[in-house]
Amino acid sequence: MLLELAMVAFLTWLLLLARSRFKSRARLEAENMVLRQQVIVLRRRSRTRVGLRNFDRLILVWLYRLFPSVLGAVVIVKPETVIRWHRRGFRAYWRWRSRRCGGRPRIDGEIRDLIRA
Repeated sequence: MLLELAMVAFLTWLLLLARSRFKSRARLEAENMVLRQQVIVLRRRSRTRVGLRNFDRLILVWLYRLFPSVLGAVVIVKPETVIRWHRRGFRAYWRWRSRRCGGRPRIDGEIRDLIRA
């Protein structure tokens, strides 16, 4: 029994090692970008909480969209938070796209009254 557990642990370790060798270079670079962004955010002097700016959120969401597995490297925020930012940005984009642009200008009330009379 003990020998079987040791063998399973060794095989698991061996598979993880093999998997790490085949990681794509782009994914590793994305993880590095996330880690660098975290260092930048943490270096900012703040008396209270760590403050994320919209640009920081944009970078994290952009990297998440390209490489969803990068969420494992994000320590500052929870993965649910990044997904919430993404959804909020998506809603803001479509709200902006469906806004009223131009169209027929409004008619003043006095002019409408003159037309009716």
